[in-house]
Amino acid sequence: MKFSTAKMDSISKRPKMKVLRAKSAGFCFGVERAIGIATTCTENGKRRVFTDGPLIHNSQMMELLEKSGVKEIGDYASKTAIDADIKDAKDAMLVIRAHGVSPQRRAYLKSLGLPCKDATCPDVGKIAGTIKIHAIKDYNVVIVGDPKHPEVIGLLGYAKPGKGFVIKNKQDVDNLGQIEGPCCIVSQSTMFPDDFEELAEYFKSRFPDTKIVDTICGATKERQNEVVRLAKNGAQAIIVIGGKHSANTVKLALLVKRTGLACFHIETINELDMDAISKFQVVGVTAGASTPAFLIDEVCNKLESL
Repeated sequence: MKFSTAKMDSISKRPKMKVLRAKSAGFCFGVERAIGIATTCTENGKRRVFTDGPLIHNSQMMELLEKSGVKEIGDYASKTAIDADIKDAKDAMLVIRAHGVSPQRRAYLKSLGLPCKDATCPDVGKIAGTIKIHAIKDYNVVIVGDPKHPEVIGLLGYAKPGKGFVIKNKQDVDNLGQIEGPCCIVSQSTMFPDDFEELAEYFKSRFPDTKIVDTICGATKERQNEVVRLAKNGAQAIIVIGGKHSANTVKLALLVKRTGLACFHIETINELDMDAISKFQVVGVTAGASTPAFLIDEVCNKLESL
């Protein structure tokens, strides 16, 4: 097949796409730790390992883990009974998910008779510790976050019965009845720092006897800061790679939209609209904390080949 010289000149003069990859894209420490715990427990495939709900929020990684002997059972929120799934698993082990679980759920899991290994992210564990300490002191505990997210569900279990609340916005604060006694307000680990600070101060304006504790994890803050840096470094669009049900990934996509840049939130390269992305000369790439490197590499390699 022959091309005209004019067409070949046009192709050769077209600038190559510049790809800006966020340094923080990919596994955070908590996710890497959880995967390491679960895979080590399989003893190179000799032992079956069950996780109470998804170990991390990335379906592609969960598929790979299942091939190595790590199977997700239960449900997304770690609420339903799972003993029927493991009744014949004599030599298996149960691993607690990276998002953590409530003390009540933990007691239930241990009652199933399987040895348990805790893969709760240390940052989530610190939030649980903060709640527990203040609950002992008879504080009301308020969590800024998504009430349906497993991390928040688990954390709420550390508050005293009737003294735990979850809020997402100012309307939730307005809808609260009268709260008696001191309050401690914390955050789901993946929230926006500015949003948490604003909402916490709004809550305190209504309930002055409130202690504010910033519990957003460092990895979340770093990823969010990098989105801003990508924009400042000339990115015209940003691709966010990660699970559609991953809280930190969804927050990254929302932050990109707040910057005014075009946002492409995808789980794999198969979802990327190549016609749309090829219109940009400088593209940023970031990813959620549970997105494996090979998915990020595939996207970057494809973009760099344009």
